[in-house]
Amino acid sequence: MSIDYQQQAVAGVRALMPYQPGKPIDELAREYGLDPQAIIKLASNENPLGPSPVAMQAARGALDDLCRYPDGNGFALKSALAERLAVVPGQITLGNGSNDVLEVIARVFAGPGDEIVFSQYAFAVYPIVTQAIGAHGVQVPARDWGHDLTAMAAAITEQTRLVFVANPNNPTGTVCPLTDIEHFLNQVPERVLVVLDEAYCDYLTGDDEPDASLPLLARFPNLIITRTFSKAWGLAALRVGYALSSAEIADLLNRVRQPFNVDSVALAAATAVLSDHEYLQRACAVNREGMTQLEQGFRRLGLAFIPSAGNFIAVDVGDQAGAIYQQLLARGVIVRPIAAYGMPNHLRVTVGLADENERFLDALGQAMADCRV
Repeated sequence: MSIDYQQQAVAGVRALMPYQPGKPIDELAREYGLDPQAIIKLASNENPLGPSPVAMQAARGALDDLCRYPDGNGFALKSALAERLAVVPGQITLGNGSNDVLEVIARVFAGPGDEIVFSQYAFAVYPIVTQAIGAHGVQVPARDWGHDLTAMAAAITEQTRLVFVANPNNPTGTVCPLTDIEHFLNQVPERVLVVLDEAYCDYLTGDDEPDASLPLLARFPNLIITRTFSKAWGLAALRVGYALSSAEIADLLNRVRQPFNVDSVALAAATAVLSDHEYLQRACAVNREGMTQLEQGFRRLGLAFIPSAGNFIAVDVGDQAGAIYQQLLARGVIVRPIAAYGMPNHLRVTVGLADENERFLDALGQAMADCRV
C-alpha cells in the first residue's frame, strides 16, 4: 500500500504555496531564446551597482579556508555591527538572510493556536512562516497601501504572540513615521513581541533616517529589529541578515538558530562592507536618482504609482498587468507581478541604473500599446 506523503505533512505545510522569487535571468534566456547579457532584471530589489570592491576582496580572501567551518558565533561581524549601531554583540542574532531570522523568531515565540498579526500587502514571508508553524495569521486591512498601526494594535488579543511590521514595507514601499511606531509600541502589551522588519531602512532619509529606530530597543524590551545585507549593501547572493533585540531574546533565538547558518565568505564580505561608506552613499544616491526617473516616466505614461521609500516602486498598469508583464519578459525586461499580494493591477519595479530604468520605461510603453490593440 502506497503512502500519501502529502497527508503525512503537518496541516500548515500542506496548505502552503511556495514563495515565488523574481524570475532568474538565465531562466528567461532559456524560455525566450534571449541573450542573457541583453536582459535586465528589475524584479528582486537587488543593488544595481554590483557588489562593493571591498566586500569582493574580503570574500576572495575567505576562499582559502573553504575546508573549515565558519565561525558559528560570527564574532567579527557582530563586533563590527555592534560598533556601528551602538549595541552590544549579545544583542545580535545572525541569519542566512533576514528571512532566516524571521522564521527563527516565529518558531521561538509562536506555535499552534497562537496568533501572529501582520498587515495586508505586507511581506509574503510573514503569512508563510505563520502557517508553517501552525499559528493563526491575523491580516489587518491596510490604509493607503501601508500599515494601519492603530488597527493592528486593536487586533491584538490574548492569543497574540507576535506582530510583524515592515518599515519600509515590501511590496508597497510605504513607511510609518518613527513617532507612529513609538506610539504603536506603547499600545502593545509587553508580552507580545513586535518585529520591526527594516530590510530597506538604509534608503530612508530625513526624520526617518536609517538608524532612528535603534534607541527604541532600550525602551521596549519586546522589540526586535531585523535587517539585511541583501539590499543597499549589495550582498544578496551571500544571504546575510541579522536581528537586534535584548540580550535575553537574542539568547533564545540563538538556541534555535541553525549552527553555521552564515558561511565564512558571507561573514567576511559583510564585515568588510560595513567599512565601505562610499559604496553605501553611492547606492543610496543612485536609488534616489533612479526613483525620480521612474516616477517621472510613469507620469509621462499616465500611470499611478505608490510613492516608495525603498529601492522599488509599485506601479498601477491596470487590469492587463499580467499581459504587460509577459510582454516585458519577451522584451528582455524582468519585473515583479504582485497579484499574489492582492495587487493584481500593479507591477513592482526595482530601481536600476539610469539606462536600465529608461529601457524599462520604453518597454513598458510598448507593452501597454501592444496590450491595447
